[in-house]
Amino acid sequence: MAPEQMADGPDGMALPPPRPLDAIDQDILQMLQTDGRASIRSVAETVHVSRANAYARINRLVEDGVIRGFGARVDHERAGHGTSAYVTLKIVQNSWRTVREQLRQLPGASHIALVGGDFDVLLLVHTPDNRALRELVLTRLQAIPEVLSSRTLLVFEEEDLEPQG
Repeated sequence: MAPEQMADGPDGMALPPPRPLDAIDQDILQMLQTDGRASIRSVAETVHVSRANAYARINRLVEDGVIRGFGARVDHERAGHGTSAYVTLKIVQNSWRTVREQLRQLPGASHIALVGGDFDVLLLVHTPDNRALRELVLTRLQAIPEVLSSRTLLVFEEEDLEPQG
């Protein structure tokens, strides 16, 4: 990958070109997706490498941007955000980076994707109720100058999928 094609990490810094992942790296990724709180010791034992090797591999996966972070899977309804919606956006051509930065600032935004098709951006939001969703869509999103139009798809039920093993 040429320097001008290097991917940007979450902090905006250029990531190094990706290195190939072997079977042990894949096993580590699968284990951490299932349990992001797994200890180095349990990772090492499960994939049959030393603790130092497991630690070095996890650090390399983080440095290479393969692992983007560690977090908790949240039940949004139980956490006080009982309304979820996918919002599709049509945006001004070549404004993705500007729009992305503004969408990151929205309360309740949990996933942002630039997509191809009938719309440009797919945004997943979680809000306390329909009133807050209405405020987010009609006030916050429509105030972004590069947003040409939006459609809101209310989520009736959702489920996080466990990684396949």
